[in-house]
Amino acid sequence: MTRAPTLKTPSCGLTLRLLASALLLSLSAHGAQRAKAPAALTGTVSLEAKKQERRGDLYVAEGDVDIHFRDMRLRADYVSYNSSTGDAAAQQHVQFDYQNQHLEATEAHVNIRDGHGLFTSVHGTILIQRRANPTLLVTPNPLYFQAREVERVDQKTYLIRRAWMTVCLPDRPTWKFYAPRARLKVGDDVALVNANFRLLRIPLVYLPYADLPASSTVRKSGVLLPIIEQSSIKGFVFGDAFYWAPTPWFDTTVGAELLSRRGSSEKAQMRACPWENVSFSYDYYGVIDRGLPGANGVLVPQGGHQQTAEFQALLPHGWRAVADVNTLSSLTFRLAFAETFGEAANSDVRSAAFLSNNFHGFSLNFAGLTDQSFLTVQPVETSVILRSAPEARFSSVDQSLWQRWPIYFGFSAYTGAVHRSDPSGLVTPAAVERSEIAPRATLPLHLGPWLGLTATAAFRSTFYGAQLQNGVVIDRSFLRNTGELSVDIRPPSFERIFENPGTGTKWKHVVEPELTYQYVNGVQDFSRFIRYDEDDTLTDTNEIEYGVTQRLYRKTSDGQAEEFLSWSLLQKHYFDPTFGAALVPGARNVFQALDSITPFAFADGPRNWSPLVSDIKFTPGGRYDGEFILNYDPQKTKITSTGVLVNVKPYREFFATVADFSAQSDPVLQPLGNQIRALLGYGQLNRKGFNFSGGVSYDLQRQSLQSEVMQVSYNGGCCGIAFEYQRLVLFPVRTENEFRASLIIANLGNFGNLRREEKVF
Repeated sequence: MTRAPTLKTPSCGLTLRLLASALLLSLSAHGAQRAKAPAALTGTVSLEAKKQERRGDLYVAEGDVDIHFRDMRLRADYVSYNSSTGDAAAQQHVQFDYQNQHLEATEAHVNIRDGHGLFTSVHGTILIQRRANPTLLVTPNPLYFQAREVERVDQKTYLIRRAWMTVCLPDRPTWKFYAPRARLKVGDDVALVNANFRLLRIPLVYLPYADLPASSTVRKSGVLLPIIEQSSIKGFVFGDAFYWAPTPWFDTTVGAELLSRRGSSEKAQMRACPWENVSFSYDYYGVIDRGLPGANGVLVPQGGHQQTAEFQALLPHGWRAVADVNTLSSLTFRLAFAETFGEAANSDVRSAAFLSNNFHGFSLNFAGLTDQSFLTVQPVETSVILRSAPEARFSSVDQSLWQRWPIYFGFSAYTGAVHRSDPSGLVTPAAVERSEIAPRATLPLHLGPWLGLTATAAFRSTFYGAQLQNGVVIDRSFLRNTGELSVDIRPPSFERIFENPGTGTKWKHVVEPELTYQYVNGVQDFSRFIRYDEDDTLTDTNEIEYGVTQRLYRKTSDGQAEEFLSWSLLQKHYFDPTFGAALVPGARNVFQALDSITPFAFADGPRNWSPLVSDIKFTPGGRYDGEFILNYDPQKTKITSTGVLVNVKPYREFFATVADFSAQSDPVLQPLGNQIRALLGYGQLNRKGFNFSGGVSYDLQRQSLQSEVMQVSYNGGCCGIAFEYQRLVLFPVRTENEFRASLIIANLGNFGNLRREEKVF
């Protein structure tokens, strides 16, 4: 092999730079006009071949010809190269490489200096680095294409004619995109004109224009893939959406669906992050519904809309602003058109916005809060609306004023306007004043090394601008002044260590007793309080809470320690069984003194004892975990509520969850219920190989199915297919069966309607 002398390209004192926006490319059938080449780049051109000769500025080489210039490499059996112009003509077994770009052709004409070239009968690959993404099937395969002719315009732009492309293995591709004309921008996108998508050589979809991503970061505007599904309630569903991303920090999606049996639905989503610490998102979903036939044959519409807006911002000088605004036109709409059982079963709509600042142990907050809880659905919908807006709160952590005295002082204060309306006819004015100030003092004591005691005394003064008299709201203010005392006693804990010499594993058993005394006095005539939130459920009480927690720790021979098992038992004793005459016999009573021990209501008469609350948690090593909660009411001498949750993940891809919650206390306190839910799965939607997930929700009390869902998918190296069946039973609004399917295309997306937010994995 001979080696030609190195060739120096001429150096220019001025280098021209062409902006990408000034480079206009035409995708006409006659080809693209070549952009004006920039000034020659400095560098050394290296030419190697078995045989070569020089004819002035022309070098003719044969046999394993290899030309290098910077990151560019051209190989062929025969090459003629003009050193003055940089033009090279290559024939037979042509190979062109530049960074992640590789072309193989029968003939090529390439300018070594600017990289422009024309290739015929081309096989090419472009390696696209994709980030791991749970919403997308990702393959390490490069983008592979074959074309009759390829024009390389610059380092990143290719014009391709009479081509097909895929990310499957080229010898037996599962799918291909065919297009007579295409433009590929490395690190950006692939634009196809008059393309058709073929699966196993069968044409499935025709696309007049398609824009496919060729980067892990670049986003492109355009029409998304259509959505097709079949539903027993909605009928045949067909929809599409347009995605618009005009800037790197903003995008929006607007779409619609045709529901053959119901009408149409509209969806919109907007996301923005205009500055580093500011983000905003908005979601809208609405349905224009013709309705389903009622008992008398008249169509009963169930349409409506829901909206969600979220805003977060970190502002100068330590301020933080957050808003989470949600609106729902009706609970009937949610039950009729929610995509999942969990979403449909939620009857609350909450909105909150606040502006806060924490400084030197103080906290200043301005807020607006709204909570709407739906109680019934059609034909008459009812709900409870609670609002606190505007509201200002100012508080401090406990701080010591004297270094030698262990006395800590703190306070909390707020003022604002509140409102309540509910189906009982209770409707307050739009803005009822409510203000409060509550200073407190805390004294921690240590009685030897074995006993700790913390006493907190507080005075709470609350002003109300309205009150209830005989169940009627009257515009008469009053002041509530309460004195509060809390004593937290921490007896010594007991522990013992057990060691297994054979395995080197150590076990540690710890017993932690606790005791808390609580006294509140000054709440008078509790029936006049309008309950806006938990602040208005404060009652007189004289109580003691006691309990014990046992913990079992495990430490293996490699030094890893974990809490293997814990069991806590808690109960309260009330010295005042009527809570200052606040308790109403024969009714459901919910006070701070009651719901601080258990979330289940238990007081429909005078109480000296709360239920005994048992909570067992089992967490051995992360592969298995479980929790068992039980409430035993000694006054009713029965178990009133239980909850069981078990999660199992013995292998990397397998998982199972079973949950059962039962409330069997009294219908006066809360509806009797016993619901069980189970989820079993293997893998995840976009994992390569076989994946499965199925779930069921069943009401044991009513002996009725609530929901069931099953999803199966199989993903190969470049594509996959997924099927889903879902059944929702939301009596009396909806009983629906849905069938969905998707073709999953690696690095691109899904043909179908299995969107990530609906998946059950």
